[in-house]
Amino acid sequence: MDAIDVDDFRKVYDSTVAADGISFSLPSGTVGALIGPNGAGKTTTIRALCGIIRPTSGVLRVAGFDVQTEPLQVKQRVAYVPDDPPLFETLTVWEHLKFVASAYQVADFQSEAEQLLCQLNLENKRTSLASELSRGMRQKVAIACAYLHSPEVLFFDEPLTGLDPAAIRLLKQTMSEKAEQGATVLVSSHLLALVEDICRHLIILRQGKCLFSGSVDEARQTYPETGSLEDVFFRITEQAHPSQHG
Repeated sequence: MDAIDVDDFRKVYDSTVAADGISFSLPSGTVGALIGPNGAGKTTTIRALCGIIRPTSGVLRVAGFDVQTEPLQVKQRVAYVPDDPPLFETLTVWEHLKFVASAYQVADFQSEAEQLLCQLNLENKRTSLASELSRGMRQKVAIACAYLHSPEVLFFDEPLTGLDPAAIRLLKQTMSEKAEQGATVLVSSHLLALVEDICRHLIILRQGKCLFSGSVDEARQTYPETGSLEDVFFRITEQAHPSQHG
C-alpha cells in the first residue's frame, strides 16, 4: 500500500505555477527523498500533503485519506517539520512536548517524552524557553514533538539546516528506525548526498514538474554508469533540460 499518493497536483499563485501536474507515490514503511533545486516545488508539495495549503487541482492522499475531503484524518496521522520550526517562544522544551501530547491526546506521554529528550540530547534543555535555543536545538525540539504521537507519515522539509554533523547522523538514524517500525518518511532536500544513505525511494522535481519517481535501485539501473545518486540526479535533470548544458 502507498502511504503517499499524489495525482496531477497543480498549485498556482496568481501567475506563478509552483506545481505543474506533479504525480508520484511512496510505499508505506519507506524513507523517500524529495529532491530538486530551490524553486522546484518541494515545499509547496509537502505543505499541500500536510493540508496547510489547498491544491489548485489534483488529488493528494496520505495514509489512505484524501487531504482535501478528509483533512482531520490526515492531520491526526502526520507530522511536519519545516526548515525553520515555528516554536512557541515563551514555552519551555518540556511544555512543547506537553502541548503536543494534549493536542494529539497522547495518554501517559511522560515516559516517551523523556526517552525523546534523551535520544536527541535535549535533557539539559528541558526547562529552557524556545527563545533561548540555538537554531539546531530548535530543530531537535521540533523533531521530538513530531515523533511524540507516533505518526504514520512524517514530512521533513530541509531538516538538516542548522544541525551539526552529530545531530545529522542522529536524525538520519531515527528516520531509518521510524521506517523500520512501519512509518513512512518523506525528506525534502536539495542536498541529496546528505540523505542518499537512508533513502529507498527517489522523487526528483524541477520547475514544478516530477522528472522521476521510483526506487533508488530503479534510479541506479536507469544510469548504471553513474556513481552516486547525486550523479543520477544531475543526469535526469540534464536530460530534461538538455539545452541548458553543453
